[in-house]
Amino acid sequence: MSFLKKLGRSPAVRSAAGSFLAGYLRLVWRTGRFALDPPNLHDYAAANLPVIFAMWHGQHFLTPFVKRPEYDAVVLISRSADGEMNAIAAEKLGIRAIRGSGDHSGQFARKGGVGAYFQMVEALEAGTTVALTADVPKVARKAGLGIVMLAKQSGRPILPIAIATKRRIDLKSWDKASVNLPFSKGAVVAGPPTWVPCDADAAALEDYREKVEQAMNDATARAYDIAEGRATPAMWSEATIAELAASREATAALRAGAGTRGRAHA
Repeated sequence: MSFLKKLGRSPAVRSAAGSFLAGYLRLVWRTGRFALDPPNLHDYAAANLPVIFAMWHGQHFLTPFVKRPEYDAVVLISRSADGEMNAIAAEKLGIRAIRGSGDHSGQFARKGGVGAYFQMVEALEAGTTVALTADVPKVARKAGLGIVMLAKQSGRPILPIAIATKRRIDLKSWDKASVNLPFSKGAVVAGPPTWVPCDADAAALEDYREKVEQAMNDATARAYDIAEGRATPAMWSEATIAELAASREATAALRAGAGTRGRAHA
């Protein structure tokens, strides 16, 4: 094992790296000028808590600052060496970490993923918002099935979140990561949430997976457009809000009906 690899596995080095990352992200956020899209993003999220925050890997670094201090939140972080640094940074920024990963089928069957999945379900049931990167490991911008399965089981909506800054360094990494730079204009964009009904079969889950993937890509593109001055923040249309309300009510009715049938058969 090389000296650098040994150094990277040192708990002291990982702790220092995590602390540095948290401090750097605070600097970026506090010196940036971030627009919210829609402008009432926090009001909408608060009315639907807890939610499942969906992010793309490599575009997620500033997400801890989206949450208001009164929100209780956890984040799914892998058990890798990089994940250890990210978990330390997240906890220093006020977000507890659940450790685990998905697999290439987009589910949670590797590296502690099954245990992590049920921890996320329990967190949502307890009223805690859950944040996770939705893409399949090592496949950028392709949503896995895991996040829609989590929404189906918990009954909580998936809220796509994208954050972009005008000043940044775009890396040539598998996840198309961007290093956000201080003193920049930026945007925090939420896409319309997706509720997944509790009776969704395999074909329906795939449809919802594609819907979430498209919503996340749309939110990401809009975040860059706003950050770079090509678009301005706007409220969701009345038609969109009505559609979301109908979806939420239909999902809640299905879960209530399933619960009634379950008690009747007990």
